[in-house]
Amino acid sequence: MSYRVAVAGATGAVGRELLRILAEREFPVSEVAALASARSTGQEISFGEKKVLKVQNLDTFDFTGWDIALFSPGASVSAIHAPRAAAAGCIVIDNTSQFRMEPDVPLVVPEVNAGALRKMKRNIVANPNCSTAQMVVALKPLHDLFTIRRIVVSTYQAVSGAGKDGMDELFTQTKGSFVNDPPTVAQFTKQIAFNVIPHIDRFMEDGATKEEWKMAVETRKILDPDIAVFATCVRVPVFIGHSEAISIECEKPVDLEKARAALRAAEGVVLRDERDDGGYVTPIECVGEDATYVSRLRIDPTVPNGLGLWCVSDNLRKGAALNAVQIAEALVAMKLVDA
Repeated sequence: MSYRVAVAGATGAVGRELLRILAEREFPVSEVAALASARSTGQEISFGEKKVLKVQNLDTFDFTGWDIALFSPGASVSAIHAPRAAAAGCIVIDNTSQFRMEPDVPLVVPEVNAGALRKMKRNIVANPNCSTAQMVVALKPLHDLFTIRRIVVSTYQAVSGAGKDGMDELFTQTKGSFVNDPPTVAQFTKQIAFNVIPHIDRFMEDGATKEEWKMAVETRKILDPDIAVFATCVRVPVFIGHSEAISIECEKPVDLEKARAALRAAEGVVLRDERDDGGYVTPIECVGEDATYVSRLRIDPTVPNGLGLWCVSDNLRKGAALNAVQIAEALVAMKLVDA
């Protein structure tokens, strides 16, 4: 069978990646629609190596008869159009933050909790935050073995998490620094070139940022409601690829060799843990790759049953577009969507 698939937010960084991955993975499509705002209507956008799509206006698009819609147009836009698509009988896989914590909307990372798709009630499935997605992929095999009770994570997040404008700002500031142009700050709260900024999304009453809050609540919804999470989320001058330094405390004693074996066998994980120069993965090496890479695995002797690790992943792929397409593939495999 083949499916009619719409991509909303098709002209953005994640939208373009969605189209690229649908073609790369040969998702069974009979028709693809690229949707964006009125100002982008009529633009041309590539789908695979040979096909070019004309961008259509999301505001007026009729979802009747379409099977799957992959949404990445921003939360406020998804709030309007995702329910409209779902009401027309189209299953929406939404990459924004709009529906993630709604109790009747599954929040899914297929390698971790694909079974949650069977609880879909509103024809809407949510994609988690990019930093959450790679972390739960890395931690699922360890949780199955040792039962994680607490996570302390520091993220080093690429500017592509803020979209094309964030990438442009890093490029412009970096280039300007060599000719003594004063940096223009627009997408971030401070200069991002040659700097790190411990502030992603808005501050909340308890002093955490919303990005840090998302990592906590989403991890509990996806992996285990009893896990405590303390996150510090930092924007770094990297174009693509999020990195995370993760420390976990477990209920059961941790065996390092069993942990390594579980990670090697885990779906979506690549373990590269060599205690030598270069025996780890950095964000520049994960660009364009599907896997979540785990390195620097070691016992943490400062807490009972402690383990530390380093993980990196392409935030535009596993952190966003790839995970959405994998959800679509899981829906097809589980026979939860009709062509």
